Amino acid sequence: MSLLVDTSVWSLALRRDRPQSSPAIDELVRALGGTDIVVTTGLILQELLQGVVLDRARTQIIERFASMPLIEPDRDDYIAAAGLRNRCRRAGVQLGTIDALIAQLAIRHDHTLLSTDRDFAHASPHIPLRIWRPAAD
Repeated sequence: MSLLVDTSVWSLALRRDRPQSSPAIDELVRALGGTDIVVTTGLILQELLQGVVLDRARTQIIERFASMPLIEPDRDDYIAAAGLRNRCRRAGVQLGTIDALIAQLAIRHDHTLLSTDRDFAHASPHIPLRIWRPAAD
């Protein structure tokens, strides 16, 4: 499986005080330690870096993300993201501009989105976004 990991999951995993235990964090740890492909995009990296205060934490994030494949949007992605956002809006679902672009990148590159952001869960019935869900017990 290939995962595009959203800022919401990285933020939980990289907390200074102790990462919270959650199914999404467990999946991230499993994916990073296994054969899955974990990718990011500049938008997610930027969001993470905007949330750090200490230079040491900033440097650690940059170093950790340096070896991770980076997918970048092109003109067609911006156009398609606008379409995804409009489709969601017509269905009564709010999907922010950045989230629409992240969703589009996951769709275009055939990645499963690993996120704790409920906006993606609300949008997924209306767009061809594949989001990770914990296995049923």
